[in-house]
Amino acid sequence: MKVSREQMAENRRRILDVANRLFKEKGFDAVSVAEVMKAAGLTHGGFYGHFTSKDDLVAQTLAHALAADSVGDGDFSGFVRSYLAPRHRDNPGNGCPTAGLAAAIRHQTPAAKAAMTEGLRSQIARIERALPEKGETDKRRAAIGSWAAMVGAVILARAIDDPELSDEILDQTSAWIDTCLG
Repeated sequence: MKVSREQMAENRRRILDVANRLFKEKGFDAVSVAEVMKAAGLTHGGFYGHFTSKDDLVAQTLAHALAADSVGDGDFSGFVRSYLAPRHRDNPGNGCPTAGLAAAIRHQTPAAKAAMTEGLRSQIARIERALPEKGETDKRRAAIGSWAAMVGAVILARAIDDPELSDEILDQTSAWIDTCLG
């Protein structure tokens, strides 16, 4: 039975969503193509109708995930609070692809690195637009610094086994960003 274009597009979106979650939970190397396809409710054989290889899946998953990851409605302080919250820290599979995958990108293909680069550029631009009025140089500096601090805080907060220090990292980073942006 031939699959419609609409169903193909839906299947592809489902594969990308599942791969995104699994990669963030387990890492790129710990997730197999068969595992992604099973979790998406599809057969392993259908994979090659969408992707040329696992490396292609990684790069396209990053592009898909990073395109969907954003500041939101322009309320930057609300975005900071939700990003630096224990709920986000404790749910990497449903969290930010940058915090979940950035450290592992250096071991991936040029296509995956390019997807991360484009996602980073887009996120910095979205943050710049959401920041209070400042000069363009100050806005860009604040966007890059804030985003780097936020991503780093989540990575560090997830990496340790001390819940109090983990919460403190999130809280103090949020307070520092609020102070910097005044």
